Amino acid sequence: MKTNATRILDGFGIAYTLREYEVDPNDLTAETVAAKIGMPPEQVFKTLVVRGDRGGVYLVVVPGSAELDLKALARITGDRKVEMVPLGEVQHLTGYIRGGVTALGGKRDYPVFVDETIDLFDTIALSAGVRGTQMLLSPGDYLRAVNGTVGAIAREK
Repeated sequence: MKTNATRILDGFGIAYTLREYEVDPNDLTAETVAAKIGMPPEQVFKTLVVRGDRGGVYLVVVPGSAELDLKALARITGDRKVEMVPLGEVQHLTGYIRGGVTALGGKRDYPVFVDETIDLFDTIALSAGVRGTQMLLSPGDYLRAVNGTVGAIAREK
């Protein structure tokens, strides 16, 4: 299956594999997705949509086993405060529905911030831009494709 995200990776010449899984619309957590694709939750990254009071909308990529540290993100972005975008706005802003949000190929290019733990792995998994499909690729290739800023923005749940 080709998605906007995989077409972008193809354009960069980035190698990836796709892993499909059965979607439960009542349980879209990264931990559940990780179990379904046979990877540890800390290696499966979720993309969140946040808004800063100064910088506007950002896409934030954190491990499935962690939660976003809003204060740490605000320090990195220069915002006084950042908050999660209400779920009802996510599709309008990104073009993606919950469970399928990715930093590649959205409606607009927003700044991307990625938790530093991404560098701990040879391979990571992220949404391919549609529910039920994860892209597996190297962290370096992913960061090159999204032009992301890496920092300490996640904390354990």
